[in-house]
Amino acid sequence: MATEPTNARNAFGDVAPHLAAITDKVLFGDVWENPALAPRDRSLVTITCLIAMYRINEMPFHIKKALENGVTPDEIVAAITQIAFYAGWPPAMTALPIVKKVFEDAGA
Repeated sequence: MATEPTNARNAFGDVAPHLAAITDKVLFGDVWENPALAPRDRSLVTITCLIAMYRINEMPFHIKKALENGVTPDEIVAAITQIAFYAGWPPAMTALPIVKKVFEDAGA
């Protein structure tokens, strides 16, 4: 494991060090690095799930990560439009101001 604190260790490692270690090793070390899905596709799947499930705390991080992984703003907005019909209008509408802020902050 890296000696520098990761996002997980910075966010909650003092309270839940084992959960932070699992987050680093399993989620971001194993699942996110699995070559079966490209990082771009993995990001698109992740943000659509987060939006559909109203996981507003996690959305900004993963929307920014999606942009870094090559998902375009137009693709993110198209995914939100798709989600509106399958997960419901409220999750899609809730995501829009979050997405707008991430786009602004990222200069996208």
